[in-house]
Amino acid sequence: MVNYFNPQVPAGAFDEFLPAALERSKTQRHWTEADGPLPSLYLSHGAPPLLDDTEWMNDLFAWAMNLPKPKAILIVSAHWEQAPLMISSSEANTPLVYDFGGFAPRYYELTYPTPDASELAGWVASVMPDDEPLYQHPSRGLDHGAWVPLKVMFPLGDVPVVQLSIPSHDPERLILIGERLKSLREHGVLIMGSGFMTHGLPFLTPGMINNGEIPAWSSDFEQWAMEALNSGDIDTLSSFKEKAPGMPYAHPTVEHFTPMFVTLGASTDIHAPVQTTIDGYMMGFSRKSFQTG
Repeated sequence: MVNYFNPQVPAGAFDEFLPAALERSKTQRHWTEADGPLPSLYLSHGAPPLLDDTEWMNDLFAWAMNLPKPKAILIVSAHWEQAPLMISSSEANTPLVYDFGGFAPRYYELTYPTPDASELAGWVASVMPDDEPLYQHPSRGLDHGAWVPLKVMFPLGDVPVVQLSIPSHDPERLILIGERLKSLREHGVLIMGSGFMTHGLPFLTPGMINNGEIPAWSSDFEQWAMEALNSGDIDTLSSFKEKAPGMPYAHPTVEHFTPMFVTLGASTDIHAPVQTTIDGYMMGFSRKSFQTG
């Protein structure tokens, strides 16, 4: 059992994972137009404890390696709720946002320098219409919902990255934003929604933390969400606050679920079944992650 709150060596599992991952990353084939549009992804990001979970890191890294290396990454994280719609700084080596508390100092020393992403920023701006103006935050870097999983999936840090804010939690509006971003996939941009399939943080219990217990509110919500996704029932999925079992325990606040709607909007066919890429639970929370065509 992974000790998420008191690892023997903070991020020690990441230190062991990194050397081989760096070498394998150097062999990743780069995206070309012949590949067609990249998929859009929804992932459960796990916060700093992800870096102490070898199995989870291996799953995320294998997912990335099964894709051609993108030309750029646009990521929507649960941890940037900001209106009007904004993108992060596109400058190279933008400092990270360490938006978490109570962890060992090591996690606040980790870095993820990324290349200049001004071209990507221009692409994103070009697909946004006048009724959804896009602003750029001059200094905001990547928060932990972005840099933690990206540090595992693309450890070389050689892919330009820009983060997009969540201006609203209205599924219809987020789907529309995703639809506007869809064409970027044809140019080698990987669009990612980063959250957590369930995130009942106030309802953590010692049994969930220490014994791997899975509460019914978490497993029932996951099953319901995946059934809706795989039947293409986006109307039902959009009504998760009222219709999903396990609510409001599975999502006492909704920001870890709603990035999914940007992912779905950016997909080729919003009603097509999704491809599950990661299963399992962390401290009772569902790690379910998927990609769309």
